[in-house]
Amino acid sequence: MTPTEQYQQRLELWRSEHASSEHRFRQLGNARLITAIAAVAIAGFSFGAGYVSAWWLIAPLLIFIALAIVHDRVDRKRAAAARAIAYFEHATARLTNHWIGKGNLGERFRDPKHVYADDLDLFGRGSLFELLSTARTAAGEATLAWWLLAPGDPASVSARQQSVAELRGRVDLREELALMGDDIRAAVDAKDIARWGEQPPVQPFAGARPIAAVLATAALATFGLFLAHVLPLTPFLVVILVELGYGLATHKSVERIEQAVQTPARELRLLMLLLERLESEPFTSPYLVSLKRALETEGRTASQQIRRLSRMIDQLDVARLNMFFRPIAAPLLWIPQYCMAIEKWRLACGPHIGQWTAAIGEFEALCSLACFAYERPKAIFPELLDQSEPHVEAVELSHPLIPPDVAVANDVAIGGATRLWIVSGSNMSGKSTLMRAIGLSTVLAWAGAPVTAAQMRVSRLHIGASMRANDSLADNRSRFYAEIERLRDIVNLSRAGRPTLFLLDELLSGTNSHDRRIGAEALVRGLVERGAIGLVTTHDLALAQIAETLDGRAINVHFEDHLEGGEIRFDYRLRSGVVTRSNALELMRAVGLDV
Repeated sequence: MTPTEQYQQRLELWRSEHASSEHRFRQLGNARLITAIAAVAIAGFSFGAGYVSAWWLIAPLLIFIALAIVHDRVDRKRAAAARAIAYFEHATARLTNHWIGKGNLGERFRDPKHVYADDLDLFGRGSLFELLSTARTAAGEATLAWWLLAPGDPASVSARQQSVAELRGRVDLREELALMGDDIRAAVDAKDIARWGEQPPVQPFAGARPIAAVLATAALATFGLFLAHVLPLTPFLVVILVELGYGLATHKSVERIEQAVQTPARELRLLMLLLERLESEPFTSPYLVSLKRALETEGRTASQQIRRLSRMIDQLDVARLNMFFRPIAAPLLWIPQYCMAIEKWRLACGPHIGQWTAAIGEFEALCSLACFAYERPKAIFPELLDQSEPHVEAVELSHPLIPPDVAVANDVAIGGATRLWIVSGSNMSGKSTLMRAIGLSTVLAWAGAPVTAAQMRVSRLHIGASMRANDSLADNRSRFYAEIERLRDIVNLSRAGRPTLFLLDELLSGTNSHDRRIGAEALVRGLVERGAIGLVTTHDLALAQIAETLDGRAINVHFEDHLEGGEIRFDYRLRSGVVTRSNALELMRAVGLDV
């Protein structure tokens, strides 16, 4: 089935499941109400009038308990169905281009000073991150963002490509991950958990743990012998007195352990769901296999280790929260013993927590890229060129954020003898879209994702973009000054010897034509001579003449428009040469200006 058919079928199944669960939920709720009313009536007949025995109350009580258990299960099913419906509605929205503003915008990763993130719409409303991210944890979101913000090394990216290809068709896996509860993203902070795991040891004093075990055994033995009339109560009281001293000596350390574990334990329990799913999934690609291997610690999987911790914390909470058990727990040194057991777990497994959360983050980032790959069946994995010479070449390349049935594809080839494309054309003809298509496709390629093209070959490139410079009243900075600051950052990339792809939209438009021509030519020549490749768009046809000064290393290409029925039409097709006409006056007249 096509992705649309697959999603629609699953959406209908989950809607049916939700409707059925909702109906059962209401029926069970009514049944519980009726049972409660019946219990009140029986109580009235038994305790008030005395017509029936009070033993009859057992029946509605047992029925109410059974109904409550079933009601809770149905409620969980209903909640899972609601999450699945939301997931597939959002997935369908991505396919129908109604996804903008409905996903994770990734605003926390935005950096206005980043050399291409804002210019290429990496984060924010309608961004690449919003389209891609299906991550449930902060670690998954951060990993995906890091992959988009900087090119990976060829070996790592090649391994990601294999993993994304393996995960591409696993819709069931992504569906199960989506059903794992709403609170995972909000709750889990990978850095805080890892920091807790790596803290220095908290030990009361040498031998504190075996001494606690000896004292608890002594208390249990002396009290038992007292009950058996073998010993008087005095030995037991002596042991209790010693335990009081022990408690004073260990109080601060035990309290630190007890308080520090609460939040990490809750967050690790949430991660355990994802860890169990990752551990149980069979993989063949080396990268995914290595992620599973990273989840093994001391002969146990990460989820098994977390389950051990959860059991210890549950036992600790029995004594902390149950006032009836406290008198029993005190002579057994229950809380100190479990706190020291938890600390022993932390010392053994804590250093691996960062590794576990990192594995989860990478796995979720790969699933996000795999989801994009699945929803764009015609997208291909580019050939990653392991060379220092900058090169980008694509056949039928289109913008990944534009729906496939709308996007117009063009061929691109920059590198080798041709270092620069000067793109001219009228307003709204597609110049900026072409540059963003090239930039975003390069970002996707070196993140490990497929690209929306028929073919693509690309070397590892550091992108520098100046397409959206804005003035800033707070920083006392004009638009022109913001632009030249960004241009300085791009030049510094090439000066540092990094293979650079520059994308410059309406270069130096904030100054007069004389200074603009001189500054633009010097800037572009410097970039090209330092080995960079790139594109420059312009309305100023004088800038198109720069190609004549670069000894064949630059070519002019353009987009055209035409009038049809009094309206301006665009075909968004790239052509060789310099554009011969402008539509500025026609656009001004179209919006009602007298020109």
